[in-house]
Order: sequence, then structure tokens, then C-alpha cells
Amino acid sequence: MERNFPETLSALRKGRNISQRQAAADLGISQALLSHYENGAREPGLSFVCRACDYYGVTADYLLGRSAHPGDLSLRDAKQFLYELRARLDQAESALQSAEGEGI
Repeated sequence: MERNFPETLSALRKGRNISQRQAAADLGISQALLSHYENGAREPGLSFVCRACDYYGVTADYLLGRSAHPGDLSLRDAKQFLYELRARLDQAESALQSAEGEGI
């Protein structure tokens, strides 16, 4: 997953066949500023990232290149999360039982 923000932003727009002018207007910025974001010359603020996520229907993790999944957790990721959560709950339960056995 070697994507970065500018590449992802540009790919999302191009994948939907939206012109840079139209996307910029929809996102409330100038076309020049969108161009700077897409070519990596400037970095956007948090409010733009949030608007872009809503506009393209993706998560911030996807837009920022931190996830390969444009939507919410994949089923595999959700199962892994639950597995890790159960393991931690088991550890916590064991620790509580040990503490109770020691009279703490």
C-alpha cells in the first residue's frame, strides 16, 4: 500500500471522471489549490480532508494512505479486531481473577 495523499486524492477524482474544476467547486476551494493538493505542492488542513472524505465517500485513513480499504473496516479487519479484543478481555479477566485470589 504505497499510496500517499496527493496520489489518492487525484485517483479518486479521476476514477469518478470529475474534472479538477468541478471537484474544486464542489469542495469549496479554487482549482489552483486543488491542483497543489493533487501534485503535493501544498498540504491541506483537517477541514478539507473531512470534506474530501465526505465528497468521495471514503475514510480519512484511506485518503491519507493509511488503509487499503476506502470504506469502513473490511470483514477481515473486523475479525482481526474482534480476535485481539477477545484476547485482551481474556487477559484482563485472568488478571482480575488472580487479584481476587490474592485478596487484593
